[in-house]
Amino acid sequence: MSDLLRNTYYRLINELNIPTYRYLYDSFEVADRLTGLLGPRGVGKTTLLLQYIKNKVKNPQDAFYFSADHLYFSKVTLFEFVQQLYETEDLRLFFIDEIHKYRNWNQELKNIYDSFPRLKIVFSGSSSADLLKGAHDLSRRAVLRYLRGLSFREYLNFKTGGSHAAFDFETLTSRHVEVALELSQIPRIRGHFTEYLKEGYYPFVFEEGSHYYEKIEAVIEKTVFSDIASFYNLHTASLYHFKKILYFLATIPPGDISTHNLAHNLGIDDKTALHYIRILQATGLVRLLFPDHRGSQLIRKPEKVYLDNTSLLQAICRGLGQEVDIGSARELFFLSTVENAGETVFYSRQAGDFKAGGMVFEIGGKGKSGKQVRRAADRAFVVKDGILAGSKTTMPLYLFGFLY
Repeated sequence: MSDLLRNTYYRLINELNIPTYRYLYDSFEVADRLTGLLGPRGVGKTTLLLQYIKNKVKNPQDAFYFSADHLYFSKVTLFEFVQQLYETEDLRLFFIDEIHKYRNWNQELKNIYDSFPRLKIVFSGSSSADLLKGAHDLSRRAVLRYLRGLSFREYLNFKTGGSHAAFDFETLTSRHVEVALELSQIPRIRGHFTEYLKEGYYPFVFEEGSHYYEKIEAVIEKTVFSDIASFYNLHTASLYHFKKILYFLATIPPGDISTHNLAHNLGIDDKTALHYIRILQATGLVRLLFPDHRGSQLIRKPEKVYLDNTSLLQAICRGLGQEVDIGSARELFFLSTVENAGETVFYSRQAGDFKAGGMVFEIGGKGKSGKQVRRAADRAFVVKDGILAGSKTTMPLYLFGFLY
């Protein structure tokens, strides 16, 4: 059976023909003995691993890639498989994909790590609650890297063949007029941005015969009925509540959600409804926005609940025959891209929509005024969709797509 897995590995490497590389590719290394690549379903973790093997491993025969959800591992443990290849072929570099599909995976990785000090293991998996908990249990041993969905910058580069660089948050906010003057010269950049908001977050948009929204629906199905079901041991009837919550979030403005009303509509209690929302956050399907408080206030109910990204919003609304609320899409883009770049975002209760990096941001269309942020003085920006460049206190929304 190991020969079958080996043939699959070589076939995947030989047939890999993806000329674009995600933002994490250049900095991704396996210098440590245990490296984890985490991220939501559909963002390209498997592709990144295969690209790394093909381009950065001197001889792919010195490594071994396999998926932990293969039927073979219902009879043979990961430990036994790795031990066999180590002792018979002296293999010392293993890439294990879909690790969260393997029961007790974190314990076996610990055992492998402790038993074979000359081995290096790279594992990847979706951002399920099981994986996140297990990864934190391994945090003393493992170096963890996180892969997010496509930024607007990546989408633009992949689509046009460009090589536009990313800007850190401080540079973008302090030099935004200069940066916008440069980026506004990109042909049709506003059109590309509009397209990105609809179908730019998941890399499979560039696959031949993409069926983009159908694949997003598959991401939802697998996350709910596989990841959530297996970790929380929920019955099928309960799992449909998660899809109903997603549908509900897609059709209301962020912040209009009431845990009590949601619970009433689902026929569950308030505590369970909030628990389900937190599960959806843990599995990468929603984002929770909290006010800028400290201590115990941070563990209370979120101020706003968003779907995870604009492509997910578009796919669900499309399936429901609903139009996407453009205001919700603009807010969601700002929130997702700034959080994905590593900044903490809070709900701004007194002025604007969001707080990040000590600054306040009000999001809107090109006609948006600055009255909502006047109380925030010089630490506030009006972020507008539909403009190419701004002024001292006005920024184009698309600029935030260049944070990573």
